[in-house]
Amino acid sequence: MFNIISYVLFLFVSSYITIDVGRRCYNSGKYYLDYLIHDTNLCLTINRILLGCYYLINLGYIAINLSNWDKVNSLEQVLTVTAIKIGYITLILCFLHFINIFTLYFLRKNLTIK
Repeated sequence: MFNIISYVLFLFVSSYITIDVGRRCYNSGKYYLDYLIHDTNLCLTINRILLGCYYLINLGYIAINLSNWDKVNSLEQVLTVTAIKIGYITLILCFLHFINIFTLYFLRKNLTIK
């Protein structure tokens, strides 16, 4: 019973974080890509591909994370295990976006088309 409660909490919170962060980065990223490439159609295509890859990686990790779940025996463990798993998802999202922005920052001179 406690495992199902923790699964539902984890799926709800991690899916919400993943979808909301993806939507925000998609909306903000199109301006950044347009600044770098100056081709609206190409920027839109690249941004859609990045969003699709982002969803596949994160939702896949969420699904894999559910298979490696320990037995939860109390309400205290529900909160602890769920918070730890959500923390991992959040750290992975931060790491992916940091690497993405860091890479675009260093490739900016090569990507900028004048």
